[in-house]
Amino acid sequence: MVVDASVAVKWVIQEPGTAAAIALRSGMPLLAPDLLIPECANILWKKVRRQELSQAEAQLAARLLQRARLDLRPTLPLLPLALEMAVRLAHPAYDCMYLALAVAENTVVVTADGRFARAAGGHAGWRRHIDLLA
Repeated sequence: MVVDASVAVKWVIQEPGTAAAIALRSGMPLLAPDLLIPECANILWKKVRRQELSQAEAQLAARLLQRARLDLRPTLPLLPLALEMAVRLAHPAYDCMYLALAVAENTVVVTADGRFARAAGGHAGWRRHIDLLA
């Protein structure tokens, strides 16, 4: 399955949904577009700016993410489908990269982003490729 940054960050930062996110790691192999790395870095940066994490805690989280067993795939081949999805769903293209990878791999993308799940789940052609982290 494909995981997005909203799930991956829960592996290293305690927040609602952390237990469910960690449970995913014991199952089948996990995939993500390489976009996950800068997205996770941005999430950690925001948490430091909001004083939810110290810089040292964010650095530790980043090092833990570096060690996560995750098969990262390049985004360039996903660009045409991700753009088509973004236009049809009226949703940001960077989220659609995860969905495009799920479609390309004939699997699901697991997200903790309810807005993304609702947008993708509302399109009949891509509904079976989205799963909201419980």
